[in-house]
Amino acid sequence: MAQAVYRFYAFVETRYGAWVLEAMGRPVVCPVDEFNRPRRLARVGVRIPPSAQEVDSLFTAWRFHLPGLRGTAFLSAARDYVAASLWRRLGLRINETVQLRVGDWYPGSGIYGVLHVRCGKGARGSGPRERLVPAIDGTDRLLAWWLTEVRPQFGDEPAGGQAVLLPSRQHTLQGGRRPACAETLRDGLAQTVAQWLPDWTGRLTPHPLRHFCASHLYARGVGLEVVGALLGHRWLSTTAQYVHVPAERIERCWQQANDRLTGRLLGPGP
Repeated sequence: MAQAVYRFYAFVETRYGAWVLEAMGRPVVCPVDEFNRPRRLARVGVRIPPSAQEVDSLFTAWRFHLPGLRGTAFLSAARDYVAASLWRRLGLRINETVQLRVGDWYPGSGIYGVLHVRCGKGARGSGPRERLVPAIDGTDRLLAWWLTEVRPQFGDEPAGGQAVLLPSRQHTLQGGRRPACAETLRDGLAQTVAQWLPDWTGRLTPHPLRHFCASHLYARGVGLEVVGALLGHRWLSTTAQYVHVPAERIERCWQQANDRLTGRLLGPGP
């Protein structure tokens, strides 16, 4: 049943997503998330992420928009920006992001600091799989800004590092903050995309940003094995499905291969 529901929503999103958004004012969102999808689910389409230029323009506009906000609007927008940056830069899953704690950040470990992902997705029902994620691609500076300048404004005490990294406005019975739910972070990204990258409205969700992270790192020369370790994959075949090679790179590699072959056949010039 879950597979049937997922395939139906995937079909509606692919075929009628733009029409539904225009008519209803809301994008098509599948109720079956990645944790509840059945195993061996047939893929419906390919989740090709935006280009690096599009993603850079989105996050640049988002970042410059933050200082103009005040009060709770600023705190919510900054939190959503940090969450989306973790998807973009480190390829975290949305459910992994929601469950992060302040104490999961170790700035003194390694060169850039390490983020302890305690609730990683386990394969074939094996349960949560932990991993240590280096804070590369500017994530160390982002988390330093968040934890020193913004996170204290939520007003709760991060006792023992157990406070949630990305809090909501709701308090717990002990006086702390509840974690922002996945739908809240999804909506924050969707609203920002509609404002700053309208061509991707209804299509750019947290998971395509995870695909963007894998493709971006691979394009910069990072090997599949390293990309898979960052994303929390056990098999390279899974990581290969996340890497999307642009057509211009294929053409460039083809031309370079032809040039090398021509040079070997003709030899050095006079």
